[in-house]
Amino acid sequence: MNFRKTFFVAAFCAAVVFSQARGEAEEKKLFEIKIPLEKGAAVVVTTPDGAEREVGRVNALPTATRWPSYTASAWGLPGTVCASAVNAIHMLVSVEGGKGRTMSVIPQETIAPAAGAGASVIISPKAGESLFGAWAPPVGALVLVEKPDKTAAPLAADNLPKPGDALLITADEFGGTPYMIDIENRPGGRVVAWRRGGCELLARVIRPLGGTGRFEGTLFQRAGAIRANHCGVIDVSTSPRGAVGGFQIIPWDHALKSKEMQNVWTMTQWLVVGAADGRSMMGGSAPLFKNGLVSGPAYGERLWDVWSTYGRKSLVLARYGNGKWRRMKEAAGRGDDALKDITEFRIYYPFTEEIQKIN
Repeated sequence: MNFRKTFFVAAFCAAVVFSQARGEAEEKKLFEIKIPLEKGAAVVVTTPDGAEREVGRVNALPTATRWPSYTASAWGLPGTVCASAVNAIHMLVSVEGGKGRTMSVIPQETIAPAAGAGASVIISPKAGESLFGAWAPPVGALVLVEKPDKTAAPLAADNLPKPGDALLITADEFGGTPYMIDIENRPGGRVVAWRRGGCELLARVIRPLGGTGRFEGTLFQRAGAIRANHCGVIDVSTSPRGAVGGFQIIPWDHALKSKEMQNVWTMTQWLVVGAADGRSMMGGSAPLFKNGLVSGPAYGERLWDVWSTYGRKSLVLARYGNGKWRRMKEAAGRGDDALKDITEFRIYYPFTEEIQKIN
């Protein structure tokens, strides 16, 4: 980045101060997902206009929960979605002994090791579509258990769904979510969130990205799109649907404390970010690891209007050698130097109305 742009971004961000409270400001309900705990029952989405759409069928019910679940699940809020991906939705039941207990919703045909044996509602849509595409709920979405008498309470260890109950997941649009984030791919590089009123320095790059890896779920997502978001990762596909390849952006606390992430420091497939103040934990924090990113509609999927269909499609652009913004080049498999020429990333956040109407 040249000096003029560096000075402009630094000055502009310094002039506008955004609090974490604003990042989690008032919410707008987008749609509600109802998943009956009954084999063969219809999975239904209720849209903003009150219309109902069938988006799949229940094929199998959970017989257990998973504990301990993956490390970053414990950074979520019990009774909410803690991961949203093209191949799974993970919901946090509780945190016990510092470890998350989860229950999942997965498509019939998928690769989702984090779900755990028997701990999932299995539904009929393909991976990357329906609840794993157009109707994907964001991390932080509220999960309720509805009883046959229509009373409902948050998912919890003492309130697990039983046959005859239903899971209700509310997909909200969270206030204060940026319209895009820029990440400078260099040590100390800025992670800047852009909003209508200005920008915020969210974080700094601790370890830049250099390559691609075989992250299995990328099999179900197109290149340059979000494969998964959870409390400790943004997973981006660099391969076309049907091929495996991508990279991950993770918070420094995940890289330091999670046993499964220790390869981060010797490999090139992860970009590690740390809080701008050099001290704060980032796992489970908005807008990078909560309240925003979704995999978005697959080709051919439609939401309730053209702006929602267009705006919820995930998009990641890149600059190669400080050049112009462009779509990411496709790169499948493991390539330790496949992304070494990228100098900056841009991640667009989902929106559901015309840009000029967004506050």
